[in-house]
Amino acid sequence: MPKKEINIAKFAGFCYGVKRAVETAKKLKAENPERNVCVLGELIHNSQVIDELNALGIKTLKELPEKGNGICIVRSHGESPEVFEQIKKAGFEVYDLTCPDVKKVQQKAIELVKDGYHLVIIGKSEHPEVIAIKGNALKYGQNVIVADTKEQLKFYEKELENKRIGIVVQTTQTLSTLDEIVKYLTPIAKELLVANTICQSTSKRQAEAKELAKTSDLAIVVGSKKSANTTHLAEILTEITPTIHIETDEELEKYEDLIEKSQKIVITAGASTPQNIIDKVIENIKRKGEK
Repeated sequence: MPKKEINIAKFAGFCYGVKRAVETAKKLKAENPERNVCVLGELIHNSQVIDELNALGIKTLKELPEKGNGICIVRSHGESPEVFEQIKKAGFEVYDLTCPDVKKVQQKAIELVKDGYHLVIIGKSEHPEVIAIKGNALKYGQNVIVADTKEQLKFYEKELENKRIGIVVQTTQTLSTLDEIVKYLTPIAKELLVANTICQSTSKRQAEAKELAKTSDLAIVVGSKKSANTTHLAEILTEITPTIHIETDEELEKYEDLIEKSQKIVITAGASTPQNIIDKVIENIKRKGEK
């Protein structure tokens, strides 16, 4: 049997925003060993990284206590202005690690609302990044809608008809979702202003993986099931070639038959997946290919 051909995506693993957040959080704790250092919510969507931070003494808070002390980190997804105030009121020193790309979306959303546009945020309503974008926009106006399908927008058609509509996009969304919603809103809107705020890292990751998948028998996407950019990556590749989405190399056992049958395999990973997790998957696949 010929040796397997394994292609590893260049744009796989930590994006600069995630790398910055993880490295800064660790540095903060190292520089403040005696102080309480915590994060409100998961710093990034990866349980292995959260466990590593916890082992270093950086606790993840599921909710904000009434009283606290030390440093409270605002995670890469950002928070609303109200949450920033609540953190300070509880007695914490705030350290903001919102991804710079997410900050840009928040600022664009604020600008559009201030300029009198009905704001449509394309994203998952329950995702922390989207909640933060919406929270920032609502400080300056009430005409804010969140949707990631045209079916969801149909409920707001009367509200949006013949209005000036501004669009911002969750940084980890897909271009196809943006296209679908723009096509739907174009005949409805009096004016449509689109800010494509999908981050470059996401766009490059998706474009490269799509090209590699076209000539592959199997795509392996590594990363958390809670990570929006990772799940979107898996969804995109599923439409091109058989695709499996795993969090660690241990899950590969479930797909042994599929891996054995596949000659050309592409491996990619989400923006919150650490390199050591990706490396273990690559090593595991290479071992299977040598059998």
